[in-house]
Amino acid sequence: MWDYTDKVMDHFLNPRNVGEVENPDGTGDVGNMSCGDALKLTFKIDAEGRIIEAKFKTFGCASAIASSSALTELIIGMTIEEAKNVTNQDIVKILGELPEEKMHCSVMGMEALQAAIADYRGETVEEADDDHEGRIVCHCFGVTDTKIRNVAKANKLKTAAEITNYCKAGGGCGVCLDDIQDILDGVWQEHSAAAEQAADAFAGLSIVQKVIKVQEVIDKEIKPILEQDGGSIELFDVAGNVIKVKLKGRCATCPSALVTLEHTVAEKLREFIAPELTVERV
Repeated sequence: MWDYTDKVMDHFLNPRNVGEVENPDGTGDVGNMSCGDALKLTFKIDAEGRIIEAKFKTFGCASAIASSSALTELIIGMTIEEAKNVTNQDIVKILGELPEEKMHCSVMGMEALQAAIADYRGETVEEADDDHEGRIVCHCFGVTDTKIRNVAKANKLKTAAEITNYCKAGGGCGVCLDDIQDILDGVWQEHSAAAEQAADAFAGLSIVQKVIKVQEVIDKEIKPILEQDGGSIELFDVAGNVIKVKLKGRCATCPSALVTLEHTVAEKLREFIAPELTVERV
């Protein structure tokens, strides 16, 4: 028996936005019923480019239903550009958490959204999503090496068992598990080398150059996320590898401010600048 949060159970027992949007602007079909999971997401866009209606149909477990329901609530009101940046972790955040063995349901939701956006833009999923390129590693579930790398990087996965939880690769006959682990080892070796180069590059910048680089990441990658919840952020100072910021709006009084600093602000700065950076609130 899986240990589900109250939010997961609520979305499972009382799913929101079930069905299909009439004359949708975007449609995304992912998964395969023969593999145990399938999801169809449809949405409609208003004249201002915002998603005003989103519905889903899914074949799957409680986690698949809950993830799909949470996804529709998340994207209604977003622009296409905002929706394009939604990750499986955003879906999990709404649900509180999912069992590790069910994380693939949140990934399926993200993939359905990407497919629907591609459809809206008149693209094929293959044109819009690099996951469909590359060598097939898991023939049981049709998962490519490119998808394994992307899922691993997005969710910081380092073992083949974790990859199975997030995209099912390796969960069939198991023949590909060693190949998956080799891919992961290569990903993190490359990541370590790139991180060292990024740290050296940031250390070699002048203070003005550091401020400009940090401000650019805050404006493009962090502010839009915080502003969705009525918050904001302001760069206060850069001292070596320490970035000092001031939280504003709802973030300033939010009891989860420390979580926001570590899991949103710090993670984005480390991702786009250097892994050694720390963030302090002033």
